[in-house]
Amino acid sequence: MHFTSDAPATIQPQKDSYLIPLTLVTSLFFLWGLAYGLLDVLNKHFQDTLNITTSRSTFLQMAYFGAYFLVALPAGIFTHRFGYKTGIIAGLLLYTGGTFLFYPAAEWVSFEFFVLAMFVLASGLAFLETTANAYITVLGDSKSSEFRLNLSQCFNGIGAFLGPILAATFFFGEKSAGSGLDAVKMVYIMIGAVVFLIAVVFSFTHLPEIAPAHTIAEEDTHSRNPLFARRHFRNAVITQFFYVAAQVGIAALFINYCTETITTIDNAQASYLLSIGLLLFTVGRFVGTALMKRIAPNTLLFTYALLAILLTGIALLAFGWLSVYALVGTFFFLSIMFPTIFALGIKDLGPDTKRGSAFIIMSIAGGAFIPYIMGTIADHYSTASSYAVPTLCLTVVAWYGWNGHKAN
Repeated sequence: MHFTSDAPATIQPQKDSYLIPLTLVTSLFFLWGLAYGLLDVLNKHFQDTLNITTSRSTFLQMAYFGAYFLVALPAGIFTHRFGYKTGIIAGLLLYTGGTFLFYPAAEWVSFEFFVLAMFVLASGLAFLETTANAYITVLGDSKSSEFRLNLSQCFNGIGAFLGPILAATFFFGEKSAGSGLDAVKMVYIMIGAVVFLIAVVFSFTHLPEIAPAHTIAEEDTHSRNPLFARRHFRNAVITQFFYVAAQVGIAALFINYCTETITTIDNAQASYLLSIGLLLFTVGRFVGTALMKRIAPNTLLFTYALLAILLTGIALLAFGWLSVYALVGTFFFLSIMFPTIFALGIKDLGPDTKRGSAFIIMSIAGGAFIPYIMGTIADHYSTASSYAVPTLCLTVVAWYGWNGHKAN
C-alpha cells in the first residue's frame, strides 16, 4: 500500500518552536483520557438503569474500541493527505458530534442509540490518537520519542482518573436524577461544548507540519522493505492488540468485580476505587517516564508486565480485599505499556511513520472483543474467573519487552 501525500509542504522548525504545538497536542491526551474514564462507569450504570446483562453492556466497549479498528486507517490516510492539524480538528469535531448524540439517546432511553453515540465519539478519538501519538514522536529527537510520548500520555492518565470521579458523582450520587440518564446527557453535553471550543482554538493555531527525519537512501530502503516486513513494527501491532484487550477488560468489569468480591461495596464506592486505580495509572506514567532516563524502555516494559501478571493472578483467586487491592495496583503497571509499545513500534519508520501509527491505533480493537468474552464468562461463572483473560493477554506484552521489540 502506498499513500500519495497532498499535505502542506513539510518544514523542519527549530526546536524552540516545538513547545507550543507540544503543549497544545498534549492537551488532547487529557480529552480522550476523560472519555475513557467515563466509559467503564457507564458500563455498570447502564446495567442498572437499563436492566441489561454484563455481556450486553460491553457493547459500549465494542463500539468504542471497534471504532478505532474501523476508523484508524482512514484517519491515517486523511492525516497523511491533509496534515496533522486538519486531522486533529476532524477528530475534535467527531468527538463533539458523538457527545451531543447522548442527548437524544437519553431522551429515547435507548441503549442501542447510546452505542451509536459512543461509536461516533470514539471515531473522533481514533483520529486524535492516530494523529497526536505520531505527531508527538516527531516533535524532537527520535532517540527520546518514548520519553516524550510517555510524558504526554501522563495527561491521558489524569483525564482517565477524573472520569470515574465525575461519573460516580453524577451517575450514582445525589446529583443523579430520574432514570439516571438525565445526568448522563448533561455530562456529555458539557464535555462536547468544551471539545468544540478546543477545536476552534486549534483552527486558529499554527502547527508545523514536521516530516520524520530520513535521508533519500533511507526512503529507498523503506520503499523496498514493506511495513509489515519490519519485525519490531509487526510485533507492536500484535502486542498493542493484547495490551489494550487486557487494560480494557480489567477496567470494564472492575466495578462488577468489587461489588461481587466485597458485598459491602456499592457502585459509587467501586467507582471511587476505580478512580484510585486510574490515579495510580497516572502516577505510574510519571514514574515510568522518569525511570526511562535510566532504564531502557523495553526493559521497563518487560518488568511492568511481569508485575501486572502477578497482580491480576491474585485478583483471579478472589482473596477478598487483598485481591481488590491487587486489582487496583495493577493499573500502576499498565501505565507505560501503550505509549512504550507505540513508540518502539514506529521507531525508525521514516516516511511510513503516519501509516505505521494508523495500524498500531487500529490494533486498539483488542478492547472491542475481550470485554465481551469476559462478560460472557462472568455471566456464566463469576467476574473473578473472567480475569484469567487479561492475565494471558499481558504475557504477550512481557514477550514484546523481552524480545519482540527487536528489529529485523
